[in-house]
Amino acid sequence: MAGGIGSRFWPVSRLSHPKQFIDILGTGKTLIQQTYERFTRTVPKENIFIVTNDIYTGLVKEQLPELNEAQILAEPIMRNTAPCIAYGCYKISQINPNACVIIAPSDHLILDTEGFVHAINLSLQTAASNDCLITLGIKPSRPDTGYGYIQFNSVILDKDFHKVKSFTEKPNIDLAKTFIQSGEFLWNAGIFVWSVKNIIKAFKQHLPEINDVFKEGENVYNTAGEQEFIQKAYYQCTNISIDYGIMEKADNVYVLPSEFGWSDLGTWASVYDLIDKDYVGNAVLPSERVIMYDSSNCMVNVPKGKVVILQGLHDFIVVENNNTLLICPRSEEQNVKQVVADVKQRFGQEFI
Repeated sequence: MAGGIGSRFWPVSRLSHPKQFIDILGTGKTLIQQTYERFTRTVPKENIFIVTNDIYTGLVKEQLPELNEAQILAEPIMRNTAPCIAYGCYKISQINPNACVIIAPSDHLILDTEGFVHAINLSLQTAASNDCLITLGIKPSRPDTGYGYIQFNSVILDKDFHKVKSFTEKPNIDLAKTFIQSGEFLWNAGIFVWSVKNIIKAFKQHLPEINDVFKEGENVYNTAGEQEFIQKAYYQCTNISIDYGIMEKADNVYVLPSEFGWSDLGTWASVYDLIDKDYVGNAVLPSERVIMYDSSNCMVNVPKGKVVILQGLHDFIVVENNNTLLICPRSEEQNVKQVVADVKQRFGQEFI
């Protein structure tokens, strides 16, 4: 899934060039390129499909030139994750009705590729032989309020998969601490594994309106008429996530507790946590012309060649891109989405 706009990484992530197409961590590869390469370890390249907004198809082709046209699924409008998953799974079902699929965001960081591949292969085996919907849960290392949580119970499938009891969206810090102490909760990574048969059955039961929309196109997927059909189909879909629409309602959801160095890279603070810092906690990328006086625990991300001087600044984020400068306390960066909305209203779409 590569259709998001990554607004919390503004002003580096823009509507015209969102974070999945950016080398956020300075590794030499963009996030979508890293995700694609990771999945080539698990499935043949021709079995990898990218669902994205049609305004990003050029970026996908540029960054993943090995893909052919049929592997890029273009959405005419943004309708959250349930419609894009229904589209992808119906299309794949017409190619192979017995297929198992992995659904994953294109903009997450995974440090332990071997551990990830093991978790995926284990999940594919279980999904192929059981009537279940699988999600990967990350063993939490701290009471983080930026992640959703999955609670599981004592029912176990195939030795490793735990029956899901409940989902909780981003809790407050006290609730997050309670979750961690209980030992019954995992972070929700938003990575799913299932057979196309089982997920289509779940759509029929829990999101029948969306199911009916995409079922109507069974005869046009993988033909010249697919894109024309999709252009009309998306405008009939409600804006709804797969988590809310299906995963929270289905009674055959299982979670695999996993550890593979995962981060959803949802905020600048998550980037700060991952990159190298000096002895007082300051992190700078990619510019080398930054001088700090009496400053600590700051992150600076400005274009190469820019000279930046910080004095007396502690626990701040300083980001510049596209003639826009953002300076905010690290503790308040969750407000960036609101900032983006305010900038759009006051100064226009061209700054977003």
